[in-house]
Amino acid sequence: MQSYRSVPIVECSEPLVDIPRSAFAFVEPPPYVALGAPYQGASPWRLRRRVLAALLDAAKLLAARQPGWRLKLFDAHRPVPVQAFMVWREFRQQAELRGRSLAGFDSPADLSARDPQLYSALAATVFTFWGVPSEDPRTPPPHSTGAAIDLTLEDANGQELDMGCPIDETTERAYPQHFADAGTPALRTIHANRILLNGVMTAAGFSRHANEWWHFSLGDQMAVHARGEPFAIYGRTG
Repeated sequence: MQSYRSVPIVECSEPLVDIPRSAFAFVEPPPYVALGAPYQGASPWRLRRRVLAALLDAAKLLAARQPGWRLKLFDAHRPVPVQAFMVWREFRQQAELRGRSLAGFDSPADLSARDPQLYSALAATVFTFWGVPSEDPRTPPPHSTGAAIDLTLEDANGQELDMGCPIDETTERAYPQHFADAGTPALRTIHANRILLNGVMTAAGFSRHANEWWHFSLGDQMAVHARGEPFAIYGRTG
């Protein structure tokens, strides 16, 4: 389900750097901070240096195509404990959608050990979208490398564009091509917005998550797997 995790990592030791506030719009407060995720004082608004440079290039490409429009950032660097917090939250939400409760369980590992059938049913959805919160340095979650970014588009009036579903929705509407064959003008506009975001990001060197219109990365396992490259240069940073 996540075959990119088999890609070897040759860590380049490039530092995380702060994302400049002037160059982008931001979702504030940071969404996972607002949910109580354990950042322990770390900022989510950091990326590897070359990843940030590519993101700045994407912002310039967007401004050239649509003057006044900006990339709006939802989430960037995510320490593994934050990933674990969010993944367990998603497990609980998926259980609720199925009329089940995970009260009495404290983690996916606990659920897997005590109710493997329910775990497998939930994991099939959760890990279609979320990276496994692995502590193994060989298999870091993409955001824990500092090389992944979740983002959307904002127009010249400061309004987010309609992308068809919110970031982090775990349904087929999240799939980048979901609206490709849409028959109405409104739905065709949604697909055009996704094409624009993907166009500026890939032109800057990023690769898109196969199942999420909002997730892009560069140099991590997911990105190089998509490109057929032999190894990643960014491993876990938190």
